[in-house]
Amino acid sequence: MANVKKTAPRLRKLSVYLYIPNIIGYVRVLLNCIAFYLCFSDKRVFSVLYFISFVCDAIDGWCARKFNQVSTFGAVLDMVTDRISTACLLVILSQVYRPGLVFVSLLALDIGSHWLQMYSTFLTGKTNHKDVKDSTNWLFKAYYGNRMFMGYCCVACSLPNPISYCGEAE
Repeated sequence: MANVKKTAPRLRKLSVYLYIPNIIGYVRVLLNCIAFYLCFSDKRVFSVLYFISFVCDAIDGWCARKFNQVSTFGAVLDMVTDRISTACLLVILSQVYRPGLVFVSLLALDIGSHWLQMYSTFLTGKTNHKDVKDSTNWLFKAYYGNRMFMGYCCVACSLPNPISYCGEAE
């Protein structure tokens, strides 16, 4: 028998596209597509799907940290999914409640504030918009430094929109 060289099994690196948090992100995109497709015909299904997507937003971040699967792709997928789902809901609300200027203003504030936060992060040479350890702004430190406070703020800002849509008379 010839000399057979045994090599150690190679560990394959998992593609970033198959990270658990990114798969949850794809599910969120799908849930939002179905939810907004049904938003005018079935408010209950819309609200359930929108709520599940909202909960999955917290779960994907937890999974990213738990399984050490944090990636730029995942962060962008998460933020774009958040912005698009919020934007779609605010546009729908601007059509349901006339005049819709309040909701269009909230949309501009949402997109503008996130863009400014990301832009200022990159200007300072940081790679993560949640890195505020050098910040002198007490509000940023409180928001990004305390997960409970950040979670409370996210829920307090995000839940009134779908609730006001579902509460609108048919």
